[in-house]
Amino acid sequence: MNVNVRDVAADRAAQANRRAQWMRQLRQWHWISGAISLVSMLLFAITGITLNHSSLIESKPAVSTQEATLPEAVLADIANAPKTGRAVVLAPLASAVASAVGVDVSGREAEWSDGEVYISLPRPGGDAWVSVDRKSGDVTYEVTDRGWISYLNDLHKGRHTGSAWSLFIDVFALCSIVFCITGLLLLQMYAKGRSSTWPLVGLGLGIPVLLAIFLIH
Repeated sequence: MNVNVRDVAADRAAQANRRAQWMRQLRQWHWISGAISLVSMLLFAITGITLNHSSLIESKPAVSTQEATLPEAVLADIANAPKTGRAVVLAPLASAVASAVGVDVSGREAEWSDGEVYISLPRPGGDAWVSVDRKSGDVTYEVTDRGWISYLNDLHKGRHTGSAWSLFIDVFALCSIVFCITGLLLLQMYAKGRSSTWPLVGLGLGIPVLLAIFLIH
């Protein structure tokens, strides 16, 4: 009889030890993922509000324009280029544009027509473009800045942000998923002593579902 009691006690101690190890692992993954994603989660939450009320937070775009004329040597290369449609900017043209208006268009795709080379330069929080007249060599560089709120909103959407920011969003999303799953598992472990746990979780699920079913047209 004493042996059985000791066995039961040992089993309970082993279970308690395994539970404690799981708790330590979950807490560790939870706080690490939360620490990594904290600032970004705040950014995406705030920009979620600004995007949801974008019509109330409008800013007047600031437009700036630069004009210049390309050298004759480059102009001859452009004028004689038979290209029409979309093609990468020629190296001599990219170098001449950088010298004329201070913008790097190397490697960019441009729209070539008989009279113009048009290079679109979209960016977060604004827009930009370069136009080169193939006959006169006149260069026009225009930049539109819609303000820092628009910039942050575009970061939220990943609009014209490049591959590095796209990779960052993927990593941030993965950390957020780990944070949420470990949080859910911790809720499950603590639920016995907190009767409001699952009603609150259900409320967080039920509200968006009901809104989607009944109030979203």
